Amino acid sequence: MQTKDALPILESLISDAKAAGAEAADAVLYHSVSTGVSWRMGNLEDVERSEGADLGLRVLIGKRQASVSTTDHSKAALKELAERAVAMAKAAPEDPYCGLAPAERLAKEPYPHLDLGDFKEPSTDALKERAAACEEAALAVEGVVNSSGAGASYGEGWKWLMTSHGFFGESGGSNHSVSVSVISKDDNGMETDYDYDSKTHLSALKGAVEVGMSAGQRAVRRLSPKKLKSRTAPVIFDNRLSRSLIGQLAGAVNGAAIARGVSFLKNKMGEKIFADGINIIDDPHVPRGAGSRPFDGEGVANARIDLIKDGVLTAWLLNTSQAAQLDLETNARATRGTGGAPGSGPTNLTLEPGSASFDDLLTQGGACLLLGDMFGPQVNPNTGDYSVGCSGFWVENGEIVHPVSEITIAGNILDMYAGLVPASDLEIRGPVNAPSVFVQAMTIAGD
Repeated sequence: MQTKDALPILESLISDAKAAGAEAADAVLYHSVSTGVSWRMGNLEDVERSEGADLGLRVLIGKRQASVSTTDHSKAALKELAERAVAMAKAAPEDPYCGLAPAERLAKEPYPHLDLGDFKEPSTDALKERAAACEEAALAVEGVVNSSGAGASYGEGWKWLMTSHGFFGESGGSNHSVSVSVISKDDNGMETDYDYDSKTHLSALKGAVEVGMSAGQRAVRRLSPKKLKSRTAPVIFDNRLSRSLIGQLAGAVNGAAIARGVSFLKNKMGEKIFADGINIIDDPHVPRGAGSRPFDGEGVANARIDLIKDGVLTAWLLNTSQAAQLDLETNARATRGTGGAPGSGPTNLTLEPGSASFDDLLTQGGACLLLGDMFGPQVNPNTGDYSVGCSGFWVENGEIVHPVSEITIAGNILDMYAGLVPASDLEIRGPVNAPSVFVQAMTIAGD
């Protein structure tokens, strides 16, 4: 689907909504393509390809709103959809904060060029070769005995957004990925680990062999884990896992959580949350960024936010409705699907790297735990109490002594943030990224 196809669909839907009685409306159309292969133990397991075009409409009557969605773009279906949405809105409860974004805040062309994809769909043979090479490299690592499977995929998507007060914009991107998970074995048992990469452009994707070798080496390194006595010690999150801590921050500063009062940061605006020199930015205009977009989900012009500046919390992630509830202005962090009113969230959220190397963190920790994997982190949204099951490596004097497994770490995320030290090894793999980080003290529950 191209803009010339999307534009009349959205125009017709908005027009039908107004004719049915809507005072205001917005509509969004998504067109997506995805293809991928699964490969295991030298054999092709699955080939998938899907293509879809989902359409969503939101109508507003006074302070009432309703949202509906469809995949049928025929004129008759659009008219029926609009009439149904208006009927639903008339029956909906009032929401004093609903409405379209302020017209003066809407983005205007030319939108920033963000180079969000190469839009070169690989052939099935190319994806098979990539997945096969990834698994073969992992299985070639001494000590690896089996594979849980490798995969290679491609996806692309386009979004067109139109509002009844004059906005129309398009954005789109593509994604290439490769991954593998393998099993290692020695006399003491078996362990598993994985690696992956994902990029908007194939030219930036890590080689399949590199990803496979890394997965195999990770799996072997975890062999013969030992139990660990319960204790309090420093913990290092490597740069595969540290992004989860930044993801928890994104949830805590989300406008919906703040407006409902269910965030451990709800009373922390303007306070120092991290140490001096710590910066966490959210930038929608990063070229080739996995979370980049030229405007937000309501059509509002967006820009970089220094969410944490020199350790201080400076902003919430807000859409128009959330901002109204908090007596603030939207900062263009609206998200939009086809099935409901806009939400909010980050774009490219990044903890800026520090000056310490990863080896520096290991040395700084003395006797500490280096995390290798985590299983279902739990955070109390009101208090910030944090716990997670994990495995990893016990480190002494900067050297890994032995793997450890079947442990749980716990603490309060505000205390974790306050003493967090970032390394210099930032690696961009998705919309939320962080270097390895050192946390000064956590409770480790083992034997």
